[in-house]
Amino acid sequence: MAKLKGILKIKGTLDDLTFYKSGKDYLVRTKGGIDGDRIANDPNFQRTRENGSEFGRSASSGKLLRTAVRNLMTNAKDRLVTSRLTKTMTQIKNLDATSARGERNVGIGIVEDAGKALLKGFNFNIKAILSSIFFAEYGLDAATGEINIKQLNPINDVVAPGGATHMAIKAGWTNVNFLTGEFDTKISNVETFPIDANVADYRLQFEAPPEGDGCGFHLLHIEFYQEVNGDLYSLKNGSYNSLSILEVTGAPEAAGGEEGGGEV
Repeated sequence: MAKLKGILKIKGTLDDLTFYKSGKDYLVRTKGGIDGDRIANDPNFQRTRENGSEFGRSASSGKLLRTAVRNLMTNAKDRLVTSRLTKTMTQIKNLDATSARGERNVGIGIVEDAGKALLKGFNFNIKAILSSIFFAEYGLDAATGEINIKQLNPINDVVAPGGATHMAIKAGWTNVNFLTGEFDTKISNVETFPIDANVADYRLQFEAPPEGDGCGFHLLHIEFYQEVNGDLYSLKNGSYNSLSILEVTGAPEAAGGEEGGGEV
């Protein structure tokens, strides 16, 4: 692999060279590897095909969850969230002890308590890990989805980024069935307030629970703003906003079905 220098910013393939972008750099490498037809048909690559199939299912499960919480994570994610979530989904897939090799999937692995535990506490924005920026005590009622935050003192209980004058909190509650690819998501009321020393209680509630028979995901979203001439503007385009999974509940003990979801 080599780094491309100069004013030309090329992406694509030219003869035996492949040009691509990684982060801020433009890189070039020679074409190589094993022929795709051989991997697809040669018995010696059976394990490779099995691993590829399972990886695809894990990636689809991550995409499904991202799609389910799209409206929450739009301004609360880091650039590596897709790969981080796929890695976690792969670990959950490995807990599937009933499917044949090459057919293991997240929909069965997440039935296990260990599978749910792997997603509990997942942060969609690694720059704003909930436990590192929010120290107020809160309680979650998994039956109603309600989150109660007691005696929140923003100036003491929140590590706000520089320039932030206000913050907003809201809850998400989504039901995701990784076997069928179906989901339903609800978002609570939004509470917005200045980052000062005023102490208050907050209740984040839902008019109705999400529909479905999959896994329940309870999330907390924190967004920071800067007030300018009476208007609130999202700080740094949301790069310091936080979205975390507080709890994972339920999972259908069913077999079969395809995993899927829209792109995020």
